[in-house]
Amino acid sequence: MIEVRNLKKSFGANTVLNDVSVQMQPGKCNLIIGASGSGKTVFMKCLVGLLQPDSGEILYQGQDLTTMTTAEKKEIRKQIGMLFQGSALFDSQTVEKNIMFPLNMFSRDSYAVKLKRVNEALERVNLKDVNKKFPAELSGGMKKRVGIARAIVLNPQYLFCDEPNSGLDPMTSMVIDKLIMEITKEYNITTIVNTHDMNSVMEIGDHILYMHKGLKEWEGTNKEIIFSKNELLNEFIFASEFLKDAKDMRMLELSGKIANQRNMDDLMNNEGSTRQ
Repeated sequence: MIEVRNLKKSFGANTVLNDVSVQMQPGKCNLIIGASGSGKTVFMKCLVGLLQPDSGEILYQGQDLTTMTTAEKKEIRKQIGMLFQGSALFDSQTVEKNIMFPLNMFSRDSYAVKLKRVNEALERVNLKDVNKKFPAELSGGMKKRVGIARAIVLNPQYLFCDEPNSGLDPMTSMVIDKLIMEITKEYNITTIVNTHDMNSVMEIGDHILYMHKGLKEWEGTNKEIIFSKNELLNEFIFASEFLKDAKDMRMLELSGKIANQRNMDDLMNNEGSTRQ
């Protein structure tokens, strides 16, 4: 679990994060959403230690990242996997060497052990026989999956994904979302996703943090977001008339399911009373 308490960050007179507090649970996809300039990128950079907040706490299993020594931060980073927006693969290295990079940095295992782990990670993201290919030979979706394989090769407890669907078509985006969700639940990882993709919000948003002008404006799940009355959130998520209509239809659908379930419960209770 990652717990953030009263996080603040400013650049000169510009306050980018203003007293943000949130808990991010393992086994869940924790999404950070918000318009450009809302503070979500700075928030993620603070979480991984790339930026030092002005005040507040970032607790990894109760240990405060903001007060750690360099050596202590290095130990935490061994437990962190990172999927970058553009995959950030090394163009001059093969897929195998790209994925092995974190193992070379943090592990003293033999080459054979490292290679075994690389192949396991590739198999988990449904990529085989691509070890010797270069990034230029891969499609956008394949590059993302190689990026995910590299992010999980150290068996991290925490997975950070920065705009994982950037530049992908809708079908490939769904594949990447499903893969991130499966890995999160399978390995009980605390996954944090910074995204603009509303399909991701609705499909994998176990826990959503909506930021607006440096503040935590709203927090909830992808099911609760449908019924939210927060005007700023609704203007951001359901900006077009099409999405507004889709929200109304989804609300009617969910309301109908809830009503049907209540009717079934009442029927079962009445039958039970009659038998008695």
